[in-house]
Amino acid sequence: MLKSKLSRLALVGAGAAALMVTMAPSAQAVTDKTIKLPHDRGYMKFIDDGDVFKVCDTKADGYGVTGTLFVRNASGLVSVAATIDDGGDEGCDKQGYNIGQLASYQMRVCWDGGGCVSSEWFNE
Repeated sequence: MLKSKLSRLALVGAGAAALMVTMAPSAQAVTDKTIKLPHDRGYMKFIDDGDVFKVCDTKADGYGVTGTLFVRNASGLVSVAATIDDGGDEGCDKQGYNIGQLASYQMRVCWDGGGCVSSEWFNE
């Protein structure tokens, strides 16, 4: 009888510990987010630390890459918050834009030769 109670107590304790470990990551704020163009043509990345958006052209194919940040306010109105171009030079281009919780944001990166990829809507 005592052995059975101890076994149940150990099982409940292990379950509670597993639940706490599982729940811990969900309490974290929005982290970095990246969307990539097909065929390794480029990407757009949101860097949460500092609210920086980075656009990189990763293929020397004669076309650049353009990243656009859209903002949707509480009434559903969507507008362009920032546009970042990269191509024809070394490195990536970056731009800061302070995002918050009162609006939703979407990243879209386009290969200037045709084709775009968009993120889901997000906020902090």
